[in-house]
Amino acid sequence: MTRAVVFAYSEVGVRCVRELLAQGMQIPLLFTHADDPNEHQWFGSVRQLADQHGIEAVTPDTPNTEHWLERGRAAQPDFVFSFYYRYMLANAWLTMPRSGALNIHGSLLPKYRGRAPVHWAIIHGETVTGASLHYMVEKPDAGALVDQEVVPILQNDNALAVSMKVAVAAEQVLRRSLPLLIAGTAAAQPLDLREGSYFGRRVPEDGRIDWRKGAAAVHNLVRAVAPPFPGAFTDVNGQRVAILETRLDPGSIKYPGSQPCLYSQDGAWYADCCDERRLKILQLAVNGQPVAQNHVPPALAQQPLALG
Repeated sequence: MTRAVVFAYSEVGVRCVRELLAQGMQIPLLFTHADDPNEHQWFGSVRQLADQHGIEAVTPDTPNTEHWLERGRAAQPDFVFSFYYRYMLANAWLTMPRSGALNIHGSLLPKYRGRAPVHWAIIHGETVTGASLHYMVEKPDAGALVDQEVVPILQNDNALAVSMKVAVAAEQVLRRSLPLLIAGTAAAQPLDLREGSYFGRRVPEDGRIDWRKGAAAVHNLVRAVAPPFPGAFTDVNGQRVAILETRLDPGSIKYPGSQPCLYSQDGAWYADCCDERRLKILQLAVNGQPVAQNHVPPALAQQPLALG
């Protein structure tokens, strides 16, 4: 029976571990992460899946100590797989398995290497992304590509919607590639990193809206960080205003010639942007409290509200 040491987390982790098991892969050791009580769990639990199947699942602060490397060697893996595991693996893990170490990445490599690939793709207005299965090397997301699956990004898709599409694509890629990997017949194409891009991690402050950008760019940021992620925000009259869902609105701006501004009109909220296009705001919150479409909080009553 083919054996794999697996590193997995998030929805991609759940789906891919499930696929390994469906194809008869033996998993003697599985690394995952303890669920963070401060993080909204929009995805399934790898730990629960492992428990259901009697798989030993561990959650060390780092898997790269000699203790865990020895445990890995003792498992005698044919493969090492990483499915949305959040820590970099030491080179010793990559050279350990007999048949290779592979990773699923949430983009169409070599584009959007690095962290938060779905979010960065939406921010940059991409209309497609996907899941890529590739061999791991010391440089992140740089090893030879085995297979990838494309998914669309629609104009109003947020990061959660796209992340779920990517998780399905990851499962599909693994399903068709695993028999070839086990048989030793899977082809792999070296990545030309000059044709790609690398992006770093994102933090909540990156959700601050830059109103010097046009309506489409603001809309892309809003949907890239929409809940369950931290959300896009701006500060107005000393209030933290979260803009959680928007649409590009075909109507004319209300205050031409002025700087970007926020206002309520006919029971709905809008933002006039610097490119003289406007956004309709479907979800708005002030200091963490949702604002109904037909409600104007006192702090936002003096309109239009300048956005800068």
